Amino acid sequence: MADIEIKVPSLGESETEATLIAWLKHEGEPVEVDDVLAEIESDKITMEITALEAGLLKGLLKKVDDIVEPGEVIGYIEEGAQSQTAEPATTVEEQPPQPVVEVPVEAEIHVEDMGATVVEPETTPEVRPVVSSERSEERVPMSRLRRRIAERLKSAQNTAAMLTTFNEVNLQDVMDLRSRYGAQFQQKHGVKLGFMSFFVRAVSQAIAQYPALNAYIEGDDIVYHNYVDVGIAVSSEKGLVVPVLRDAHLMNLAQIEKGITDLAVKARDGGLSPDDLKGGTFSITNGGIFGSMLSTPILNPPQSGILGMHNIQKRPIAENDQVVIRPMMYLALSYDHRLIDGADAVRFLVAVKEGLEYPAGLTLDL
Repeated sequence: MADIEIKVPSLGESETEATLIAWLKHEGEPVEVDDVLAEIESDKITMEITALEAGLLKGLLKKVDDIVEPGEVIGYIEEGAQSQTAEPATTVEEQPPQPVVEVPVEAEIHVEDMGATVVEPETTPEVRPVVSSERSEERVPMSRLRRRIAERLKSAQNTAAMLTTFNEVNLQDVMDLRSRYGAQFQQKHGVKLGFMSFFVRAVSQAIAQYPALNAYIEGDDIVYHNYVDVGIAVSSEKGLVVPVLRDAHLMNLAQIEKGITDLAVKARDGGLSPDDLKGGTFSITNGGIFGSMLSTPILNPPQSGILGMHNIQKRPIAENDQVVIRPMMYLALSYDHRLIDGADAVRFLVAVKEGLEYPAGLTLDL
């Protein structure tokens, strides 16, 4: 029988190695086409390695926690072979099967007051309850993904001259529009009309006026983009990832909602690919669905701008010299002051605010 090589898939741009975190099949076990054989974790994402042919799993060359490289052979499948024993063969390198880790995504949790988004709370190591008066510590190695997150965030702090400007937005008109047309929208397009699509549209229109928010510094040059690829921050059990909604400036509300839903499904099912995380010219993060009232988001290098959404609270405001109750949200824009002047950052955030407070303009080609 011919042996089929089990190879590490491409990890995407700038990624040269990963860690083998689980063998999900035993050596000597029969496998079918598309069976998940192993999981690897790179700096950005967890990926599955699947069987390309049916046969017998044999010759595992790597064990859990080994470093692997794209294209490297980590084992073999004996094509067409059948298992010779009822029990899987035992080898020194064999590891017990481990469950596939799914990445839950908040787009699947329908929070009516916030709409669809793909943001989850940043997770921290599990804190075990105190069961006795004994004092103890536990040392846990950082995952490759967590180490990479730490490096990138610290690099952003050390490199960019980060500032944050704030504003607040009255979302009454957006909420009225969703209430009036939400059911019709879902019936026609098959997705909910959430808040995120309005924010993506508002950001895309504001970038057309202030393109520096969509640019980045490279050496002594400023690189401008004639497209808007919006990164949507997602915190999973393993750490922060930012899948990218590409060509957001060309999308209407329905297309944005469908694109976000597709990313949510991929993230939930562990199907995000390196290409889904590559690039991005501006980012949006939403901590509001978990109760965050105000925060200062950190830049996603090399991007120069990130918008932070927060929770919606009904508050009294002055409107036409009358005190009225309106659903209000604080907005935070963090930006790289090396490239973006404070005045332009403020004007950009005002443009986002105005787009959201007069949402008819977001649905028109103006």
